[in-house]
Amino acid sequence: MAGDDLPRIGAPATRALASIGVTRIDQLAEQSRTALLGLHGVGPRALRIIDEALAARGELLGP
Repeated sequence: MAGDDLPRIGAPATRALASIGVTRIDQLAEQSRTALLGLHGVGPRALRIIDEALAARGELLGP
């Protein structure tokens, strides 16, 4: 993963995030876990990868 790129979460999840304007990892910390799980294409696997990527940066998803 280069710079602020999103982690590799799969095409459906990446498209779902793009649909709400999230294209960089720093934008993920502004999102809630509940909101992300409500997106079609974002499931437990994508959420786990997002959690790990944010944790590596010292950030967390909202509740």
